[in-house]
Amino acid sequence: MYTSKFGLKLDPFSIAPDPRFLFMSDRHREALAHLMWGVASPGGIAAGSGGGFVLLTGDIGAGKTTICRCFLQQIPARCNVGYIFNPKLSVIELLESICEEFHITLPPDKAIFPTAKAYIDSLNSHLLDRHAAGESCVLIIDEAQNLAPEVLEQLRLLTNLETDQRKLLQIVLIGQPELREMLARPDLEQLAQRVTARCHLDALNLVETRQYIAHRLAVAGLIGSLPFDGPALKRIHELTRGVPRRINLLCGRALLGVWAKGEQQADRAMVDRAAKEV
Repeated sequence: MYTSKFGLKLDPFSIAPDPRFLFMSDRHREALAHLMWGVASPGGIAAGSGGGFVLLTGDIGAGKTTICRCFLQQIPARCNVGYIFNPKLSVIELLESICEEFHITLPPDKAIFPTAKAYIDSLNSHLLDRHAAGESCVLIIDEAQNLAPEVLEQLRLLTNLETDQRKLLQIVLIGQPELREMLARPDLEQLAQRVTARCHLDALNLVETRQYIAHRLAVAGLIGSLPFDGPALKRIHELTRGVPRRINLLCGRALLGVWAKGEQQADRAMVDRAAKEV
């Protein structure tokens, strides 16, 4: 409702993970660079270091999924991507989902009563074919903190699929901070040793919060001054603690209040009222 008041073409504070609105703080830029490094060469990260995993963590609402969507838009043409966003799966369900993502079908005699070996054999054959064609394969698992230990172990074993020169499957694990705690467990040490790149998304500081709000408004089409005064911007950072999703929710509600009252800018009091509502 408030978009027309400020001449905006888009909702600047939608919580959808739209890559167009990605604000590149230093940590977000580093996270995207780590992901792109994994697929930059025909051999992925494994070509340079023999690893199998990239780890991206961050608090709820820190922008992990938005980074991932931006990453997906920039993946090279000869890189095949599988994306699993609901990893609360058994080992068999995980293997089935991976094969579905890479459009792999089991042989008719194996499809009736599929086993883990049948899925792994078919996946290995597919990865070898893609390798022979000069292509690479990347598996992205979102909300990876929900993976069971036995499923994580199966993922580790999948990184054993290789030729003499390189690993055949690059795996990107995206999750909340507890994912890092999981990988610090002694029983998952073998997997932890195969993590060749780690990046954690922290919350935004006060300056970055102001830049973040200005960036999203500019992308949405704002021309002119921000619809928040200085004290309002400082209060937004205090209340949201610099978490992007919280910033979106609070700013959207505050601008709705600006529109409803016929004002031109949100002040600290209006931000406080908005905070009580959201």
